[in-house]
Amino acid sequence: MENSNQKVWFVTGASKGLGLSLVKRLLNENYSVAATSRSLTDLENAVGSHANFLPLAVDILNEESVAEAVNKTINRFGSLDVVVNNAGYGLLGALEELTDAESRQNFDVNVFGSLNVIRHVLPQLRKQQSGHIFNIASIGGFTGNFPGFGIYCATKFAVHGFTESLAAEVKPFGINATVVSPGYFRTNFLNDSSLSTPKNVMDAYKTVRDSQQLHEKDINNNQPGDPDKAASVMIKVASMQQPPVQLFLGPDAYHLAEVKIKDVEKDLESVREIATATNFEN
Repeated sequence: MENSNQKVWFVTGASKGLGLSLVKRLLNENYSVAATSRSLTDLENAVGSHANFLPLAVDILNEESVAEAVNKTINRFGSLDVVVNNAGYGLLGALEELTDAESRQNFDVNVFGSLNVIRHVLPQLRKQQSGHIFNIASIGGFTGNFPGFGIYCATKFAVHGFTESLAAEVKPFGINATVVSPGYFRTNFLNDSSLSTPKNVMDAYKTVRDSQQLHEKDINNNQPGDPDKAASVMIKVASMQQPPVQLFLGPDAYHLAEVKIKDVEKDLESVREIATATNFEN
């Protein structure tokens, strides 16, 4: 690994959660950091004042706002090296319960917001012939076996998919891309401010209500993961010469990923004979 504190980091959704932990750790290690939030006041209050910190109020759904933030970062620090697409929120509700508007909004923020950032940072990264993009997904973007989280999982599956393609697309330019899949970390992700629930609740979905109760009452504030340690891992991965495309964070994420892989292998084998006999016969 190389050791360089001269890298410039750009972190979205930095006023709380994993983004805030990452920004604070980066500043403590003397990196230059541009960080975004919808509320500049919330961001400044959460992080405090630092000589190498650039707080930015950004609407990631507005391309002009994103472009302005990227340009301010480059003008302030002279480069842009590590980009972290962290902004997003959770959505808990059965597929039948959620309205089209509720579902689309989750995709807008969790998927298209990140794509807006990627489009506007890549010209600088390609010009430098270097850089690293981290897209924060979730273990729920690798395995969707969570009643009530179907749309949220779908947004994070999308993040997995476009990050894998992105990694292949930008490799010739010396740029790396990593999709981060955290398990349960003790942030405010399960608080009302970060987790939306459907307007039209249907009593028929007992498994969804049970899942909602479990996450909001039992898991919230009792998550096993330490976000500061997660931030430390990301900083270490950013310094690797050959960083992974897939970064799972937490023993729970590793366990769930391994279960999913075994389940897929089992399904593959259960129908291999008939499912592979589908080519034209010579």
